[in-house]
Amino acid sequence: MNVPRTARLDFKLMGEHDAPLLFELDSDPHVMQYLSGGKVTSMQTIKEVFIPRMLAYRDEQRGWGLWQVTLLDSAAFIGWVLIRPMGFFTDKPDFTDIEIGWRFKRESWGKGYASEAALAVADTIATEFQVRSLSATALKENKGSIKVMKKIGMQFVKDYVHCDEEGELPAVLYRKMLK
Repeated sequence: MNVPRTARLDFKLMGEHDAPLLFELDSDPHVMQYLSGGKVTSMQTIKEVFIPRMLAYRDEQRGWGLWQVTLLDSAAFIGWVLIRPMGFFTDKPDFTDIEIGWRFKRESWGKGYASEAALAVADTIATEFQVRSLSATALKENKGSIKVMKKIGMQFVKDYVHCDEEGELPAVLYRKMLK
């Protein structure tokens, strides 16, 4: 599966050779604010944890994985869009409800790149006959991600408590029905 270029952006499915780009992105505490409380990710963690997790759900034919986003005019890497089944790492993944997420460099914030990229990837994934909905989660205080969710046509579903190594944090779930 390929995601077509937009007016400003190009897309490519990421792989294990992209560890330096992932590290570059995760090295900014501001980017990591709502993911790890601002703690940056080490290259060791990228290679030993992040890459194997990404490869576990990567499926080129279905379009699952991390879609690298680059600027057309400069070919500069600015971030990625994630696509995988909701609950992929649980015992009951939902292959009809696809999770979409994003992470972008701080210098690209506020320019509409995240919503442009998420919409391009979402529109491509929506062509899969099995996909009935797209879902996204964010911490409740992550207003930037919630704004992107709304811009790409997602609707609020619920508040919930997200539990991870950072503790129990208030979060939201948004969804867009496709079929």
